Amino acid sequence: MKKELEKLKNEFEGVIKKVSDKDSLEKLKNEFLGRKGKVKSLMKNVASLADEERKVIGKIANEIKDAIEVSYGLKEKELEVQEYATIVDREWMDVTQPGTFAEQGHLHPVTKTIYEIEDIFSKIGFTRIPVPEVDWDHYAFETLNMPKDHPARDDWETFFIDAPEGKKGKLVVIPHVSNVQVRAMEDYELPFRALYIGRSYRRQSDTSHSPMFHQFEILMIDEGVNFTHLRGVIEHFVHSYFGPDRSIRLRPHHFRFTEPSFEVDISCGLCSGTGELDNIQCKMCKEGWLELAGAGMTHPNVLKAGGVDTKKYTALAFAFGIERTMMMRAGMNVDDIRTLYKNDLRFVRQF
Repeated sequence: MKKELEKLKNEFEGVIKKVSDKDSLEKLKNEFLGRKGKVKSLMKNVASLADEERKVIGKIANEIKDAIEVSYGLKEKELEVQEYATIVDREWMDVTQPGTFAEQGHLHPVTKTIYEIEDIFSKIGFTRIPVPEVDWDHYAFETLNMPKDHPARDDWETFFIDAPEGKKGKLVVIPHVSNVQVRAMEDYELPFRALYIGRSYRRQSDTSHSPMFHQFEILMIDEGVNFTHLRGVIEHFVHSYFGPDRSIRLRPHHFRFTEPSFEVDISCGLCSGTGELDNIQCKMCKEGWLELAGAGMTHPNVLKAGGVDTKKYTALAFAFGIERTMMMRAGMNVDDIRTLYKNDLRFVRQF
């Protein structure tokens, strides 16, 4: 019994020398000194010894237990000293150095432009309304006076969704936000001035086209609305956003949902309307002007599709590409629309 106790003491002293952290020390303490530890288990056997032998072995057992506890206490203090010796190195800081702050994000330039556009039109009575990004071709084409054989309704032009057809035709990822026109006529009381902003999708990609882009469109329905109102609203936006020195021109065009129809061009902000940049043809505009919008007086067939009395009301509408609009602002100097969506923080952080 005496040999077993001495063996247990030697085992503890051999193991405790290798302990290097408090967790391991605590584990060792439980293993030897715990309620179910090795010392307790061995001392239970003392009770079965004869009286004289029990007194001798009991004394030895207590001495060994005390020795183990002393070794444990010394090791515990040793580890505390080591921990405090390194705490200065681990937690030292120079309070005179400037603090470090979490990096803050900011709005993408396209998002900023959207907010500015909304503010400009709200000042002249236009209210922003939502745009369904996926819609029936009934709203995207049919009610906009586009026949079924119109090129825009071809798979090569528009992203149709592989889904069952409904009562209002196929589902389509909208190629323009004009799908809201008849929806607005169905949902809002006349007269109204509506602004709607959303993402559009087309199968195009070059310096001035992106497969995904943003548009904003306005629709104004009232009695006596005419072409002078159309030009006035366009000029209000152009001069508010680009400044009073920028020029616009209206070119006759053909759109199925407006009559008469025009394309709106603005003098190029990249080359200042010269068509050249550093003696090389401007790759953004090619000739000094850049198309920004389609515009016109809303076609009577579109008004009828929305249940509007064409003898009482007339309407005007135009749609701008937001990315192009932003790129044409003085000082932007962005010559490729695809740059906006490369997720390059070096570009985004400039704005």
